[in-house]
Amino acid sequence: MDLLLLLGRVLFGGFFLYNAFNHFTKANMMTAYTASKHVPSPKLAVYATGLLLFLGGTGVLLGISPEWALLCLLVFLVPVTFIMHQFWRETDPMQRMVQTIQFTKNVALIGAVLMMLSLSTPWPISF
Repeated sequence: MDLLLLLGRVLFGGFFLYNAFNHFTKANMMTAYTASKHVPSPKLAVYATGLLLFLGGTGVLLGISPEWALLCLLVFLVPVTFIMHQFWRETDPMQRMVQTIQFTKNVALIGAVLMMLSLSTPWPISF
């Protein structure tokens, strides 16, 4: 079971690290998208959320301060889900579908974070 938890942490934490990498390497593109959603200080928002993703992903992957890592992910996921993926405002059917998928994916990720918060710490095979 310890190896399953480790594999899950690698996949879950890796997902957030991949997205953190994109926040930093594709910041200009992400800033333009963030600005289109009327987020104040979009460039700062992209870098700040990239940092949350990096801290959360790294903490989950390595098992370092998992409660804090998961809190970083919640602080990212909850506002982003409701601000960036407002599918109910989309009039174009294709965009509505895309935003619905992103919204529901994030809700599922929030559920996974909440489940991981219920695990006792320290996690097995952690730094």
